[in-house]
Formats: sequence, C-alpha cells, structure tokens
Amino acid sequence: MPKAEQIKALLKSYLDNDEARFYSLVMQVAASEARKGHIKFAEELKILIDQAKNKRNAFQHEHVPIPILQPKGELTGLLAVEFPKLRLPDMILPSDILRRLNRILKEQRYISKLNSHGLNPRRKLLLTGPPGCGKTMTASVLAGELGIPLFTVRLDGLITKYMGETAAKLKLIFDSLEQARGVYLFDEFDSIGSQRAFLNDVGEIHRVLNSFLVFIEKDKSQSLIIAATNHPQSLDHALFRRFDDVVEYRHPDQKQLNSMFKNRLSVVDSKNIDFVKIVEASQGLSYAEVASVCDEAIKDMIIEEREVLTTEAILEAIKEKKEIKDNRA
Repeated sequence: MPKAEQIKALLKSYLDNDEARFYSLVMQVAASEARKGHIKFAEELKILIDQAKNKRNAFQHEHVPIPILQPKGELTGLLAVEFPKLRLPDMILPSDILRRLNRILKEQRYISKLNSHGLNPRRKLLLTGPPGCGKTMTASVLAGELGIPLFTVRLDGLITKYMGETAAKLKLIFDSLEQARGVYLFDEFDSIGSQRAFLNDVGEIHRVLNSFLVFIEKDKSQSLIIAATNHPQSLDHALFRRFDDVVEYRHPDQKQLNSMFKNRLSVVDSKNIDFVKIVEASQGLSYAEVASVCDEAIKDMIIEEREVLTTEAILEAIKEKKEIKDNRA
C-alpha cells in the first residue's frame, strides 16, 4: 500500500490543483506496487488514471475557457499573460525576504485603506540576485496571492533597432498598466536598464532607459511593476530610487536546502537518505538547481526500478549538476 509520505504528497498535489504532479505520483505508486507483486492493484490504478484523463480531456474540449485580459493588437507581441496558482508557502526563502514579501502583499490587500489616507502601497519592486533563486517565481506568487494576472514583458518584441520604436512600445505597456491591473514582470531587466555611461549616446537602448525612467516615475496605476536582474551592478543608478523596494535574493543556506530536499523527496521512500551529507554537497546550488537534482534522481530511480532512493544517487545528481554549472562558467 502507498506510504504515508506518498499519501501526503498526493493530497498536497490535489489541493494545489496540480493535475500533472497528481497523475505522476499515482503512476509512481502503481509502479511501486507492481514491483511488489501487486499486479492487479497496479493495473486498476493505471486504468483509473486513464479514465480520469480521458474524462478531463473531454470536459475541456466541450468547455473551452474564454481567455480574459488577453493582450490585443500591438500588445500581443509585447506581453505574455498567465494566471498563476502559486502561493507564498510554495516558496522556500530566507525569513527576511519572506517578511518583505508578506509586507508587500499586506499593503496591496489594504490598498483602498492606504489610499484613503493619501498613502500608496509598495508596488514597484526591483529583484536582484543570481539565477534560479526565486526572482521570477516571486512575480508568479504575488500574482497568485492577489488573484491578478501576471504579464511578462517580451523583450524580443520590445527592443528593436528602429529609432523611437522601442520607446513607443514601452509606452503601450505602461498604458496597459493603467487599463488592466496585474503584475508586470520585466525579466532580465539589465538589458534595458544598463548604466547610460556604458551606452552609445545615439543608441536605441539609451532612449529606452530614459523613457523607462520617465514612465515609471509618472505611473500612478494600481498594477505591480517587477524588474528582475542577475546583474544589479550594471543598472543605471537613477533606476534604484524609482522603485519602492529593492529585494536581494541569494543562494539557499543549509536550513533552506534541507527543507527543500525533504519537500521535493517526500514523494519517495527517503527514510535512509543522509540529508546532512547531501545538503553539504549541494552548497552553492540555487533553488532551481536543487529542484532539478531531486527530479533527476527520482526519474533515475523509476527508470531503473529501484525500490528506494539512495544518498549515493542524489550525490551523483548533485555532482553532475555542479559539473554542468562549472562548464557554463
């Protein structure tokens, strides 16, 4: 029968409405039961999953949801929209960052009360730090917590070589902030926010930066603006005072690594895993890299039809991840 950790993981994926993970967990249980000789039970689980998927697909075909707040006209090439379901408990972050995010959410939820006293909530945020440490996920979580759409700015559609065209497109985005409340994410923000001293005076990016400074200064909408960058040192100094808050992300410490490994590995038998050893070995990895390590180790366990996940298998996945990271450096 399924173990307690597997049952908890199944319930969590159901409550999170994460169908893909729910189906994957059930199939893992079925495979485990089949290896134990419970062939009939395993087959019944697989049949039930197939029936559930077929029923779901038929329902979605008959009830195609009508997209709302989809970018139209020129905005279609500038903004990508989604409606995240992530919540703050889904993130493992240092306590100081969690406090700041909770403060932002609290001010947003009391926006009318603050406005009635002539005050504005924090809503222009600059997120800095290394890749894979939660900056982009934070934008999704804020949108999910507030029940508003996440609009991601498409830099490939925004930046062009034609004089004045990029600034005009940027104005369209800031107009959208007024018309459709949401979280607007400028990822890889250093591509448009680099220091003006480093730019060609007649370059298009120079004009874009100046336009951004003007637009963000004048913006009085109720949307959240989130700029995320891995290279804060390259940003123009004038940008920093335009933001209400600057949040610096960093690699997880031992406590956060331990929590993340235990959370990600809860779907398998992990009672014999030496968490102290794998946490020590994974120092310097980002949250995203740790998630990838766990997923790779679990996939190998399933493919090789092993009963339990071993410390050695996880250490091997960590070693491979670090080798890939070093080769990219």
